[in-house]
Amino acid sequence: MDLASNLGGKIDKAEVLSAVQKYEKYHVCYGGQEEERKANYTDMVNKYYDLVTSFYEFGWGESFHFAPRWKGESLRESIKRHEHFLASQLGLKPGQKVLDVGCGIGGPLREISRFSLTSITGLNNNEYQITRGKELNRIAGVDKTCNFVKADFMKMPLPDNSFDAVYAIEATCHAPDAYGCYKEIFRVLKPGQCFAAYEWCMTDSFDPQNPEHQKIKAEIEIGDGLPDIRLTAKCLEALKQAGFEVIWEKDLAVDSPLPWYLPLDKSHFSLSSFRLTAVGRLFTKNMVKVLEYVGLAPKGSLRVQDFLEKAAEGLVEGGKREIFTPMYFFLARKPDSDRN
Repeated sequence: MDLASNLGGKIDKAEVLSAVQKYEKYHVCYGGQEEERKANYTDMVNKYYDLVTSFYEFGWGESFHFAPRWKGESLRESIKRHEHFLASQLGLKPGQKVLDVGCGIGGPLREISRFSLTSITGLNNNEYQITRGKELNRIAGVDKTCNFVKADFMKMPLPDNSFDAVYAIEATCHAPDAYGCYKEIFRVLKPGQCFAAYEWCMTDSFDPQNPEHQKIKAEIEIGDGLPDIRLTAKCLEALKQAGFEVIWEKDLAVDSPLPWYLPLDKSHFSLSSFRLTAVGRLFTKNMVKVLEYVGLAPKGSLRVQDFLEKAAEGLVEGGKREIFTPMYFFLARKPDSDRN
C-alpha cells in the first residue's frame, strides 16, 4: 500500500486532482506554451515530482533513469553500471566532495558514494523527494557521508569552487535555460575538476516541422515535467558558453546492444522489470483505479498514471525513430585558471 499512501507527495490529498489539472495546463496537449513552462518551471517541476515520485519508485526502484544495456544484463544491473561508468569517467577518489545536481530520491547518489567512497551532496528542489531520500540514506547507512540541500539548481546556495566533482543524471533537462544551469555548476566546481552528465535531448534526426515528431516531443514533455527538450548541439554550446572545456561527448544510445527504451516497449515482456512492461503498467493502472475508487488513493491519481503512460509511448516512439535520447553523455572540465 506504499504506492497509495505516498501518492501526491507533499500535496494535500484533497488537492491532488487540482494539482494535476494545473500541471496539465502547462503543456502543449492542453494548450500550454513553452514560454509559460520556462517562466514557471519551479512550480511545474515540483508539482510533477510530488505527483509522480511514488509511481517512479514503484516501477523503477530508487534510480529514476535509463541505461544502455548488454544482452543478458538485467535492467537493474545496467542502471548500476551506468552510474559506475559516470563515477569512473569523473575519476572519483575516496574522500572527495561531490555534488549530484537534481538527485531525485538519491538512488544514484547512494550507489556512487558506496562505489567510490566519496561524500555526496544531493541538490533537489522537491521537499517530498528529499524527505524520502533522507530516510533511504539512513536505511542504506550512508547518512553520515551523504546529505541533501533543498535548492533550485539555477541559483544554488553553495560557495564558489567547493566541489571536487559534479554530475547530473537525466535531471538538468528540467532547467529552463541550459547555460544558466551549467554556469551555476561551473561556479561551484573547483578549478581543474570535472562535470559529467546524462542529458535528455532531441537528436539531429528530429525535424521540428514534422507533426509526428512534435507530437512525440510533447508527449515526453508532459509525461516527464519538461519545459522543453534541447538538441544535443544546444547542450554542447551552453557548456562552452559557461566556460567548460569539453573533454568528450557522445549519445550512448547509439551503440547500446539492447535499446534503452526496451523496458517500456509494448512488445517486450520481462519478469524482472514486470512493473515497467505494458502488462505491468496496465496492472498498475487498474490497481490505482480501484484504490482511487475506494478512497485509498487521492482523486487525480489515475490522471497521473495516464500522462505517465503517454510519456512511455512518446519515449518508445522517440527511441525507435532515433529522434530522442535520454543518455547524451558529456565530460567537461573547468579550466585550472578560472578566466570567467
